[in-house]
Amino acid sequence: MTNGIIFNNKIIDVVFIAMMIAQLTKVFSPLLKGKKPNITRIFETGGMPSSHASTVCSLTTSIALVYHLNSIEFAIAFVFSIIVMYDAAGIRREAGKHAKLLNKILLENKFDLFDTKEFKEFKEFLGHSPKEVFFGAILGILVSFLMKGYLI
Repeated sequence: MTNGIIFNNKIIDVVFIAMMIAQLTKVFSPLLKGKKPNITRIFETGGMPSSHASTVCSLTTSIALVYHLNSIEFAIAFVFSIIVMYDAAGIRREAGKHAKLLNKILLENKFDLFDTKEFKEFKEFLGHSPKEVFFGAILGILVSFLMKGYLI
């Protein structure tokens, strides 16, 4: 595995492309609703499709293509992918729901907490719905298969 652009590693190149496609989709998806692109979304979590899922599924698929399904590299990447996707659609999504409720409680009760310079409000857009994770996973797998010629 040589001659890649990022760290001389073709798998990382493919994974980066999958991640950037997912993030750029979030930037330009407002165009579908007649709104302006939102460049700040490139650095934010949450939304459709899940870049977490596209990244780890691209990694796992690329490893499968290069090292095959019975390799230790694939086993490690597969388990890692399951954990990341479960976290994105489970724990981080629930944390976002909690943040939304806390923000509502704090604003409705007019606590002075939001008046400080250090604190604005809790970040609510943290995790992903199962649908966002699913489409992120499909995106990552497709990118890796489309770039199979580059990988091998």
